[in-house]
Amino acid sequence: MLMSTNVRKPAPGPARELFDRAAAAAGLVVLSPAMLAAAAAVWLEDGFPVLFRQVRVGCGNQPFTLLKFRSMRRSVGGPRITAGRDSRVTAVGRWLRKFKLDELPQLWNVVRGEMGLVGPRPEVPEYVDASRPDWQAVLELRPGITDLATLLYRNEEEILASAADPERYYRETLLPAKLALNVRYARASSFWSDLKLILLTVRYSFVPAGFDPAAVTRALAPSGSRRAPAL
Repeated sequence: MLMSTNVRKPAPGPARELFDRAAAAAGLVVLSPAMLAAAAAVWLEDGFPVLFRQVRVGCGNQPFTLLKFRSMRRSVGGPRITAGRDSRVTAVGRWLRKFKLDELPQLWNVVRGEMGLVGPRPEVPEYVDASRPDWQAVLELRPGITDLATLLYRNEEEILASAADPERYYRETLLPAKLALNVRYARASSFWSDLKLILLTVRYSFVPAGFDPAAVTRALAPSGSRRAPAL
């Protein structure tokens, strides 16, 4: 018997959406020098375009175009899943990914109202199964730049690199685990827990060597879920 995955929590109201948009707009202004430097580095190594655009699935199963700094070589095919040591990733791209700077253009997605600062990471349509209860619960939520699952699995590419079949492992093991974390966190989250999550995300983006999933779980996981997942 499937355990209920209903989030049963009202969507963020207008005040929260206004806060997210205002904070994202401020972030774009404050971080504009770093973003310009990142864009220039991408262009110098591999030319235009400097942004990567990809269709993702948002709240209500609605598609939108997610923005990132391009971290992979142009016109190179391959699997959608990126595992560690993927030869398609450029030298600049590896540096951007290590410090999560490739995600900064998504502040514009937040300003546009397509995403929030905190929420489940939006997936590509191929990995979304709206007939499953866990996906139905997650698709009730506004996607975000960071969430508990994203933070705990920030070394996802290294995890996938050790799998015999990275795409199968992602579909059958990693993605369901992340969806379950998304639902559990959303049930108990608050403005203050979201703020703590944002600060932890920033901290471990700048100092990735100090990442401690057990400490993050103790700080953020809902009651009864404070044991860190096996990473």
